[in-house]
Amino acid sequence: MTVAPATTAREELGRLYRSRLSKGRATLGEMFGGHVEVASEGAWVTTADGGRFLNCGGYGVFLTGARHPTVLRYVTEQLHSHPVATRLFLEPQAALAADALVAVAPPGLERVHFAGSGAEAVETAIKVARTQGRTRLIAMESCYHGKTMGALSLTGKDVFQNPFRPLLPDVTHVPYGDTASLGEALAAAPGEACVFVEPVQGEAGVVIPPPGYLREVRRLCREHGALLVLDEIQTGMGRLGSWWGADAEDVRPDLLLVGKGLSGGVVPVSAVLSTPEAFSVLDRDPYLHTSTFSGAPLAMAAARGALAAIQEDELIDRARVLGGEILNVLGRIVRAHYGSAVREVRGRGLLLGVEFAEPGPAGDLLIELIEHGVVANHSLNSHLVLRLTPPAVLTRGDLDFLYEALDRACRAQSARYGR
Repeated sequence: MTVAPATTAREELGRLYRSRLSKGRATLGEMFGGHVEVASEGAWVTTADGGRFLNCGGYGVFLTGARHPTVLRYVTEQLHSHPVATRLFLEPQAALAADALVAVAPPGLERVHFAGSGAEAVETAIKVARTQGRTRLIAMESCYHGKTMGALSLTGKDVFQNPFRPLLPDVTHVPYGDTASLGEALAAAPGEACVFVEPVQGEAGVVIPPPGYLREVRRLCREHGALLVLDEIQTGMGRLGSWWGADAEDVRPDLLLVGKGLSGGVVPVSAVLSTPEAFSVLDRDPYLHTSTFSGAPLAMAAARGALAAIQEDELIDRARVLGGEILNVLGRIVRAHYGSAVREVRGRGLLLGVEFAEPGPAGDLLIELIEHGVVANHSLNSHLVLRLTPPAVLTRGDLDFLYEALDRACRAQSARYGR
């Protein structure tokens, strides 16, 4: 039996997107050049017409690049033996993946629940909080935690929330980086709250909190009997140049959310790491919160492969070193062409952002970069920020290509927005 060949004709795919998927998604595809991606390897994406694009986007998924050989080896072996489990018997890949993840997690996080997406991990954390009597949720303004109903209740953006109201009750948003406001919110609900916070707000435009912020959030949660959930779905797994954003201030949360990079860029997977105390109810009754494909052996193999690849190739150190270099060069290039139109260039590790002073330049530069062979990201909660999330496998040749493309793209747009 042969598999029918996939169509790569741009016009036919556009028709299928408009008639079978989403007219809006088809329009976005056309806005970004109408390219049809068909292959990927390392830091590069190949299109149906033979074009090659340096992938500095992907919303944080590709820390290990595409199709990393270690990840592929783990996944291929599992695919040819046992990709999906019965869920009744013990299965080794889930146990081994959980143990490997706990080994690199902040101390005290000893229980793991696997899921398929970041939003599912957030939903799990909300339910864990409920089992511990924490029914009041506190999140940060401009945060992003996903778009399923519970996660969306936390995500701090009206444009995503308004079509789906009413959302979960008893959700409070306080300014990110403002511990005084957080303290007031916690004081109003002693012993009843669960706080969700990102070490760096990626979708808000790579917003970095003031030094000591996470440590003070941890202290306030202890003082007021609140659970602390660190959402490291985008920032974890080495993206910031350390295993976790929590590492910068030696913070141990009650729950830590993992995703994106845990997939190795091959099979979607996410996880919730928890202290035994917070996880106690689910520890006793594993049927309270389940999902058919949670812990599927193929996804567990991808997670094991991602963890192995990061350690074998020392990608966390590379993320830190490469991130520092790219941040410096990026700042120099955009300021040279845009001048005062650039408000700030910031980042940590390989999570980088360019904030402009007015709407327009970020979106136009994103499109211009594609024209010059580089894929970047917009920020869902900030139209002023162009975001880059490059892989940690960039070679010197890749970096040279990136810098030249940035320079040419910025020069092309500077007449509209520059000095």
